[in-house]
Amino acid sequence: MKTVPVAFAMLAAASFPALAHDVPENIAKAPPAGEFKAVSSLVKLPDFLPGMGQLFVDPASLPAGPFLAYDHDGAIVSTIYMLPIKDLNPDKRFEDLAAPGGNVDHVDVYYNAGHPGVEEPHVHVVLWHVASSDEAKVAQ
Repeated sequence: MKTVPVAFAMLAAASFPALAHDVPENIAKAPPAGEFKAVSSLVKLPDFLPGMGQLFVDPASLPAGPFLAYDHDGAIVSTIYMLPIKDLNPDKRFEDLAAPGGNVDHVDVYYNAGHPGVEEPHVHVVLWHVASSDEAKVAQ
């Protein structure tokens, strides 16, 4: 089972250069336009999550997302997908994962046992739109 998330991460990371683009004006600053809602308005979570930022999601896209993450100044820092572990199998595909927040600098993938809004165990696929050194903007 360990090879599935690792293989997924490698495949996903390899495809991101083709998805890179400039940040659309309607999501460059929080709150984003359209159907996106603050995650804190949908489930019992704080407005700002250390290490992630302020999250917005289109409720129709749950549980996977994309979630748009913003720093304390309201600038987009990452796009996050929350992929259920049970769906990481040969019968399920996550295709055309977009990077709505713009160019992807690097990607992090890590396990999460579940939290309000996405209760089941899942993998966070974080498409960082800022350099590693700028991740501190959402550290606290």
